[in-house]
Amino acid sequence: MKKALLFAFVASGLISAQSYADQQTVDQVDLTRYVGTWYEIASIPQTFTKQCVSNTTAEYTSLPSGEIQVINSCDKSDGKRSVAEGHAKIVDTVTNAKLKVTFVKFFDWIYRFGGDYWIVGLEDNYRYAIVGHPTKEYAWILSRDPAMSKEDLLTAYGTLQSNGYDTCKIMTTIQTSGISVSTRLCDYVKGL
Repeated sequence: MKKALLFAFVASGLISAQSYADQQTVDQVDLTRYVGTWYEIASIPQTFTKQCVSNTTAEYTSLPSGEIQVINSCDKSDGKRSVAEGHAKIVDTVTNAKLKVTFVKFFDWIYRFGGDYWIVGLEDNYRYAIVGHPTKEYAWILSRDPAMSKEDLLTAYGTLQSNGYDTCKIMTTIQTSGISVSTRLCDYVKGL
């Protein structure tokens, strides 16, 4: 029984490592260009964002410590704004494309409870970014503007597909000056 459990544990580690292998990040991220405000265009819904109904944004600010302050906010159904503060640190200093983000603070930010934040797509002029997670259970399309062009959205969609994401799990995000309905991304792009 113990050998079977050990084999299952080792095998699951090998499967996880293989699934991570097809996840590609961008070659280089200039963090001075990456910081600023991003509008969420689409994402895989998570329990920690269930209160969000529209106008979701992420604001990144470089800190003297080398970390990045993260302010995520969105409109709730009652019209109030939900705000969460966190910090991110670079875990791949060669590309700056892999970060660890935490929203847990106890005297200092605790990255052990943080999540992987991998930049898997980035438009040359930093107009939009595609952020993922090695397990493919998290994904975001972020844009500098609340609305993305059809061409940019289709390119972002293709990047998600080529990285193995189920684009039918990804939901569009309502933005006042952008997409006006929350629907599966795989269905939304059919209408473009």
